[in-house]
Amino acid sequence: MKRVAFVFTQPPHGSAAGREGLDALLAMSALTDEIGVFFISDGVLQLLPHQQPDLILMRNYIATFGVLPLYDVERCYLCRSSLQRRGIPENTNWVLDVELLTPDAWRSALNTYDAVLTF
Repeated sequence: MKRVAFVFTQPPHGSAAGREGLDALLAMSALTDEIGVFFISDGVLQLLPHQQPDLILMRNYIATFGVLPLYDVERCYLCRSSLQRRGIPENTNWVLDVELLTPDAWRSALNTYDAVLTF
């Protein structure tokens, strides 16, 4: 089976990209165990805890990232440089267990996948 990577680059709640990417990720998890999830740029904001999307009348889908291990999705990576550029501490209590990678390590890990879907 092919290895599939999901790359989140967009912030949450400003568009449907994050929610649609998560829905696609959950659907794909029924087809393969070879899934990697990558967060870069504003996509790192997808995993911030204590978001309150209801204040802007949006659905709170962020907590759903936390159930990915139940779907056997365990390879999740966060770009360390993207955090630094946004002033987000590395020791944040993310909604999902992630491995922090430098940009070079992040790209190397991403290159091991056969297909890349970007949201």
